[in-house]
Amino acid sequence: MAEAIVRVLIGKLGAALANEAATYAEEELKSMKAYLHESEKFRDADETTGIFVNKIWELSFRIEDVVDEFMYKLEDNKHGGFAGKMKKRIKHVKVWRRLALRDINAKLEEAAKRRDRYVIPGVERHAGNSDHHARSTNQALCNAAKLKGWIVDYLEERNTKITTVWGMGGVGQTTLVDHVYKMVKLDFDAAAWVTVSKSYQVEDLLMKIARVWFLLVLDDVWEQDVWTNNIITILLTNCTGRFVLTSRLSEVGSLAAKNHSYMLFCKLAFWNSGKKRFPTELHDLAAKFLQKCEGLPIAIACIGHLLSCKSPTYSEWKNVYEKLESQSTKKTIPGVDNIPKVSLEDLPYQLKNCFLHFALFPEDYKLTRRRIIRQWITSGFIKEKDNKILEQVAEGYLSDLVNRSLLQVVTKESGQVKHCRMHDVIRHLSIEKAEKECFGRVYEGRGKFSIHGTRRLSIQSTNNVSMDQSSATNLRATQAFTSSVDIELLRPLLASSVLLSTLDLQGTKINKMLPNEVFCLFNLRFLGLRSTRIEILPEAIGRLQNLEVLDTSRTCLLSLPKDVAKLSMLRYLYATVSIIEGRFGHQGGVKVPRGIRNLTGLHVLQNFKASSETLLDVAALTELRKFGVDCLTSEHSSSLCSALLNMNNLVRLVINTSNENEVFPLEELYLPETLSKLTLVGQLEKERMPRILSSWLHLNNLSHLQLVFSKLDENSFPNFMVLRNLCFLTFFNAYDGKALCFSAQSFPSQRELEIRGASQLDQVEIEEDALGSLNKLRFSECLELMKRLPHGIEYLTALDELDLIDDADEFTEMLRQESEADECKEELMKINHVRD
Repeated sequence: MAEAIVRVLIGKLGAALANEAATYAEEELKSMKAYLHESEKFRDADETTGIFVNKIWELSFRIEDVVDEFMYKLEDNKHGGFAGKMKKRIKHVKVWRRLALRDINAKLEEAAKRRDRYVIPGVERHAGNSDHHARSTNQALCNAAKLKGWIVDYLEERNTKITTVWGMGGVGQTTLVDHVYKMVKLDFDAAAWVTVSKSYQVEDLLMKIARVWFLLVLDDVWEQDVWTNNIITILLTNCTGRFVLTSRLSEVGSLAAKNHSYMLFCKLAFWNSGKKRFPTELHDLAAKFLQKCEGLPIAIACIGHLLSCKSPTYSEWKNVYEKLESQSTKKTIPGVDNIPKVSLEDLPYQLKNCFLHFALFPEDYKLTRRRIIRQWITSGFIKEKDNKILEQVAEGYLSDLVNRSLLQVVTKESGQVKHCRMHDVIRHLSIEKAEKECFGRVYEGRGKFSIHGTRRLSIQSTNNVSMDQSSATNLRATQAFTSSVDIELLRPLLASSVLLSTLDLQGTKINKMLPNEVFCLFNLRFLGLRSTRIEILPEAIGRLQNLEVLDTSRTCLLSLPKDVAKLSMLRYLYATVSIIEGRFGHQGGVKVPRGIRNLTGLHVLQNFKASSETLLDVAALTELRKFGVDCLTSEHSSSLCSALLNMNNLVRLVINTSNENEVFPLEELYLPETLSKLTLVGQLEKERMPRILSSWLHLNNLSHLQLVFSKLDENSFPNFMVLRNLCFLTFFNAYDGKALCFSAQSFPSQRELEIRGASQLDQVEIEEDALGSLNKLRFSECLELMKRLPHGIEYLTALDELDLIDDADEFTEMLRQESEADECKEELMKINHVRD
């Protein structure tokens, strides 16, 4: 993956150093990148190639050091005193840069001459197509209807308390149990799914559920005493619960049957050709591939997706198989892990750094799409292409990694990945490769740990004693994933890693302020402080002139310092304050300084506290894609409308009134036609609603609407039916009526509907041909409604998921009553078509 590293450096070099020496180095790197694109796949098989590739890594990192040190020294000297001294210092820095680059150029020339003295075999390379269409393989992973039936039978048996599903990583045991869990969870008073992994403590959870009729799934159990010592103890006092465990400790689980493996392989290898059977000439090779997979769904998925990128010809498939054979011969990684490894080597170079980035996250870590994309962009992994902005390019890369089975989708939103994680088998390979190539390392607190030479560090332990923090001069990124990590203990690390570009401290222990060392990280591009207890951000933040992402969401910050307005490179500004009122909490807006109008490159501004002066400044931010404003009152309506008129790229808008009784000034609210997601928190003026909503008919892209505290009723709700392109509609404490009717032909594009906190609602009517595309229906905190199913729910033929949350006890109990068997049957028949 060396060419991926070189690709990033070319962009960095061209942007930072405009002189003859830099130009030579840049041109030489371009030649090296093209060469590496062909030769890197031989590095494990050919010692000479491996030595040369390692040399290019070394020189590439040295060039990056020169560039970053140059940028750091320039910024450092700007804060160094009188103008005359500063000018002299900058001159010395430029001389140092020129000499350093000359030395590197000499080494590049020598490496190139050495390369020319040797011949590396040329093998045609076909990079995988990075424009995969999304497709779902979840259903095809293992046709396990019989296995699901067995597990359900075990759960229903009176004498069976624990059902265990064993299998090595990738066998599909979690997917199997997930299907069963969704089938039977409503049959229990309580149901919980817990990912145990290696460090989870389950004692507290088990004590809470004692003496309740429950179903508990413990996924990925590693330690035997998790269930022998803890679960057995609970079972002695509770004879009504049922447990399902999945584990990889014993390989006694049944692997996918041959015919099921064959079906899955066909579906993946020929998904884009319309074929579901092998051409005759490929049959023998297909059998060999399946033999290599040993029945593992993760291996079948990887090789199937890889082959779908190739032409379905014997020569193409044979090349892939020979690569797989070479891996097996070298025995670099045992068993079926060779298959994912070959899939990694086939990645287009622009995806390789993006993939390795996931090695830095903990096992089973659920990662948000937005966080991934922000870090990719600030790390320089993403370049604009085909008239797409950086975010759009990154979205495509993420989809491609998912389609190649290198990432698993956890949740989706609007057809896009919302949360994802990496399969344990793939994560093992990514960590190995990231460490081997000095891309990054994971610190888990075990044994002596040296940071020297590491470019990216992932801290996943609070034990800093064994970590040498003084040798961090090569670090470019530091991320902490343990909430009890104290920022004060990382001060030596921050002091020595002055070239840091990413510092992500999300959820860590920060007592009011950041250490001063942070504000000397002049190359910093990403500063993540989300979900910390930070209370003060000093004016020194203005020294971080390269900052592109500042995330202070869910913190204790009430205001941002005025020098934030000096951060001219800022692209994402997230700022919300956590406010606790009684038993509930919400995210309030933060006061931003005057001069915010200077941040013309901002794409995201969420959420700031409204003021007339600030809204005038915001009008200059024409590049905004996401915009959130809090504490809006009627006196701000004119300024907000003027600001929105300039936001021709706006995609998401969140408007919160000062309190739930404040009425929205909707008659003056202009919404740009690019808008796709809208959240309104506050009362809607019913008299003007028909005219206002009719003025939104030009919003053809509006797919998401979330209403909070809107005080809608039977008369006002029908006005929203003019928004026929809506796909996702959510009411949070927004409906005060007793009846809710969805008339025929209403909301034809609606896919998800959620109604929460409608305390007066006792009747829902769904007419035939209404909500024709609805996949998911959710009710929660609707106490009066949950006595019967909505009338007409049987018309929702596309419905896959029905969620009755918090308040469905009476309805669930009714379904269980034997005395009402006929009525139960009638109610159940209405939702017989619903999958979950």
